[in-house]
Amino acid sequence: MPQSNGSFLGFVHRRRRGAELFLLILALFVGIGAYAAVGLGVQGEVPADIVGYGGWLALLVIGCHVVVRFVAPYADPVLLPVVAALNGLGLAVIHRLDLAYAADGSDATPSGFARQQLIWMTLGVLLFIGTLFALRDHRVLQRFTYTSGLAAIVLLLLPMLPGIGATINGARIWIHLGPFSFQPGEVAKVLLVIAFAGYLVLHREALALAGRRVLFVDLPRGRDLGPILAMWLISLGILVFQHDLGSSLLFFGLFLIALYVATERPGWLIVGGGLFLIGALAAYKLISHVTLRVDVWLHPMTYYDKSPGSFQPVEAMFGMGWGGLIGRGFGGGSPERVPYANSDFIISSIGEELGLTAVIAVILLYGLIVERALRAALVCRDGFGKLMATGLAAIFALQVFVVIGGVTSLIPLTGLTTPFLSYGGSSLVANWVIIALLLRISDQARRPIPDLSGPDESADSETTQVVKLTP
Repeated sequence: MPQSNGSFLGFVHRRRRGAELFLLILALFVGIGAYAAVGLGVQGEVPADIVGYGGWLALLVIGCHVVVRFVAPYADPVLLPVVAALNGLGLAVIHRLDLAYAADGSDATPSGFARQQLIWMTLGVLLFIGTLFALRDHRVLQRFTYTSGLAAIVLLLLPMLPGIGATINGARIWIHLGPFSFQPGEVAKVLLVIAFAGYLVLHREALALAGRRVLFVDLPRGRDLGPILAMWLISLGILVFQHDLGSSLLFFGLFLIALYVATERPGWLIVGGGLFLIGALAAYKLISHVTLRVDVWLHPMTYYDKSPGSFQPVEAMFGMGWGGLIGRGFGGGSPERVPYANSDFIISSIGEELGLTAVIAVILLYGLIVERALRAALVCRDGFGKLMATGLAAIFALQVFVVIGGVTSLIPLTGLTTPFLSYGGSSLVANWVIIALLLRISDQARRPIPDLSGPDESADSETTQVVKLTP
C-alpha cells in the first residue's frame, strides 16, 4: 500500500489537467465537426460562419479549462469534456432543425434557435466560472439548508401566481418577466439537493432506526414518515396544479434516492415506491391530463389523428425507425416533422439522422456524468458532500431516463428536456451550475490532505514498541 496523504484508500490523486485538455480537444472536434457536417449535408457546403462559431465555442470550453486548472486543480478531468461534447452536439442538431424550419417557412431566421442557445451556453459558462470562484468549499452550502428548501418551494409556487405564471403545452411551469421567460423549477432542483443533503446529514441517525419487520425488510418507524409524506404531497401538488408529470417524478425520486443513500435502509424504497404507486393510480383516475398521457402511451395509433393526441411520439418513432442503426446523415431525414424536435424530442432527431449508434453514444456520455458524480461522492470525506454529489447524479440519471424513456415510448411522456442537448436556456444554465458544483466537490475530495505531523511524530509513528507484562 503506498503511503497515504489523507486521500482515499491511500491513493494520492493526480491533477490530470493535461488529460482534461486532450479530451476537450476531442469534444471540440465533435461539436465543430457536427456543425460542419450539418452545412455539408443540408446546404452542400461548410457554413460560412464556421470559423467564428468554432472560435467562440473553443473560447468558452478552453476558458472553462483554464479556470478549473487554477481554481479547482484536483477536480474530475472527465466531467467537463463530456459536457462540452454534449453541448456542442446539441448546438449542431438545433442548427440543423433551424435550417429545416427556415426551408418550410415556419421560421424566418435560418439559425435563430441555435444562436439563442449559444447565448444561453455563454451565460451558463459564465455562471459555471462564477460558481467555482465564489464557492471555494462546498461545505459552506450546508449553512443554507433550510434557506435553500424555502427558496425552492417559493420558486415552485411562482408559476401559480397570476400575472407572471404562464401555461405552455398544458403545463404551468413558466414565468414571464417582460420579454424573458424562465422555468424556476430548474433552479429549484439544485436548491432541493442542497436542502435534502443538509437535512439528511443532521437527521439520518433517527431516520435510519428500524421499525416493524415485514418479509425480511425493516420498515421505518411511523413517527419518521413525516419528511417523505411532505415530499410526496409536494410532488402531487406539482402534478395536480401545474400538470408537470416530469418534475413531480424528478423531485420525489430525488428525495427518495437521497433518503436511501443517507440511511441505507431498503424499507424507505418500499414505502416510497408504495406512495408513488398510490399517487400514480390516483392521478390516472382523477386528473384528465395524466389520463390522456397514459392512454396515448398505451394506444398511440388510436390517438394519432386526435388533438391532443399521439402525433408527436408516433412521428418520433417513425423517424428513429427510418434512421436505423447508423442513421441517414444530417439532411437525410425530416426531423422537423416532430413538434418541438429541438427541445423535448431532440433525441429523436439524433436517432433519425445519426442512428441508434449515436443515441447509444449519447446515453453512454450521460452514464459517464452519473458515474463520475457518484465517484466524487464515494471519495468525498464529508457526509454533506457525499449526499450532495449523489443528489446531483440522481438529477441527471432520473431526467435522462424520464426524457429518453418518454421519447422511445418506454414510459408515458413527461415534458422534461434532455440535459445540455435540448434547446432551453433555463435547463442549460442550471445544468452548467450543477457541473460546477460537482467539480468543486470532486476537487475537495481528490485534493490530498496536508501532512501536519512533525518529524518527531512521524518517527514515533513508524516505531514499533513491544511492552512485556510481568505478573
